[in-house]
Amino acid sequence: MNFSSLSYITKWIPLAIGVGLAQQAPGPGRIEDPAELVRKTVENEVKTNHDSVRFMFRGTKTTPRGSTTKIYVETTEATAGMVVAYNGRPLTEEQRKSEQDRVERFIRNPDELKKKRKQEQDDEERTLRIVRAIPDAFLFDYDGQESGSAEMGRPGDPLVRLKFHPNPDYQPPSRVEQVLRGMQGIVLIDSARNRIAKIDGTLFRDVSFGWGILGHLDEGGHFVVQQREIGDDRWEICRMNLHFTGKILLVKGIAIDSTDVYGNYQQVPSDLSFAQGVEMLKKEQAAYVGGTETTAK
Repeated sequence: MNFSSLSYITKWIPLAIGVGLAQQAPGPGRIEDPAELVRKTVENEVKTNHDSVRFMFRGTKTTPRGSTTKIYVETTEATAGMVVAYNGRPLTEEQRKSEQDRVERFIRNPDELKKKRKQEQDDEERTLRIVRAIPDAFLFDYDGQESGSAEMGRPGDPLVRLKFHPNPDYQPPSRVEQVLRGMQGIVLIDSARNRIAKIDGTLFRDVSFGWGILGHLDEGGHFVVQQREIGDDRWEICRMNLHFTGKILLVKGIAIDSTDVYGNYQQVPSDLSFAQGVEMLKKEQAAYVGGTETTAK
């Protein structure tokens, strides 16, 4: 799971990964101890986040107001993103020019690019703080197995299903980790590769969070994150559903109702600069002919 792919993802993915102690095991053919399995899986996810492999990919976000399709490219300086369609329709010439100007401002203004990179680094650091806290934050129960599919794990491969709920003895060290105390759900793990294929979680009570802004999320919030292999043992996020309400600074309301689908992953040079990435995006934008993202390549 590449935590640095999108700043938006890194703000919500921390709600998704869990590790803890098993309360029961399957019947005849016992699997690996769930606590150890998830611990190794989380360690592997964190480790892969630090490699130098970079991608260009496509994402379509759908909300009650419609859909927006963007292409992204990971560079040495920051992740660049450019809109290519609204509601499945390619941009007009005027819209393309406006979008290109928006992204190119980071090239013209190095301080803006540094600020963008700093924001991405802060998002990633908050994510990793929560991931590292999770071994103490949850308890797990074995809940059977499922098979991987084209949009989850590897097609046909077995996935271990675990239920998770908060560890009552866990004391969050800061507001950043407090969100973990109100979450329960299931996680599907490819135990042969120590990769997370799916996380489905629900907030069973209001929870506070820090993340540099302070606020709370309401009981009933729900998310689903799916990850799959895209080739050469590389795993990336392919789908994310988010449904949350709450408040920031106890005043401004939060209302998130979105589905993000990611695909068309293509590896790019590991030394790609932001300016080079923008040029790649401009070519992809010009070549885009429409269509809503469904199954990722």
